[in-house]
Amino acid sequence: MPQGLKNASATFNRCVTHLLRSVCDFAPSYFDDVFVHNRAVNGKSDVEVHKEQLRKLLGLMRKHKLYANLKKCIFGASEIPILGCLVGKNGVRPDPEKFLGLATYLCKYAENYAGKLRPLSQLLKMEAEWKWTAERQQAFDAAKQGLTEAPILAEADQDRPFHVVFDASDFATGCALMQHDHEGRDRVVYFQSRQLKPAERNYPVHDKELLAMAYMVSTNTCFLVI
Repeated sequence: MPQGLKNASATFNRCVTHLLRSVCDFAPSYFDDVFVHNRAVNGKSDVEVHKEQLRKLLGLMRKHKLYANLKKCIFGASEIPILGCLVGKNGVRPDPEKFLGLATYLCKYAENYAGKLRPLSQLLKMEAEWKWTAERQQAFDAAKQGLTEAPILAEADQDRPFHVVFDASDFATGCALMQHDHEGRDRVVYFQSRQLKPAERNYPVHDKELLAMAYMVSTNTCFLVI
């Protein structure tokens, strides 16, 4: 497929869909991704059915000389990532990694967002057991509420002075870049926060607050001049 053509993606998707049309009932495709789903049927276990369906799919791919990257393949999974969601036999739920990426991008609109997201970000660790607890559901709801109720941020005025408000907790530091508007009201330009590293959690409170201040200054040199 030539690169750079405007219709290249659509043409490729149509081609793959056409070549795999005979297995689309159990192996729908989306561009270069193919999702095999199955359940126990006719006295056969779901594993047996899955193996049969994989043989059909891989045989069809070999026939049409379609190749798969083994490192990107997931076999025998009870849940798979699809378009930012995790899809399994029980339904669809948000993929924490994708949700956290979006939430982190939008964290400037919410106060102390890193602290609110900590129960969710713990799931991204390699050794973490993926268990959805009440605490994580509460963090997820708080994250959504923080975005839906986010305040309107003020546009930075380079001709007016800025000031910073910062705070720290046991697990995160947060700060806000502030500025008085033309009517003298204190307005937020944006929020900023990050989770503390394991060693930083042992710091005394005043050192954690200094970390927040140093983080704000180092990432906002265009606004703050020391």
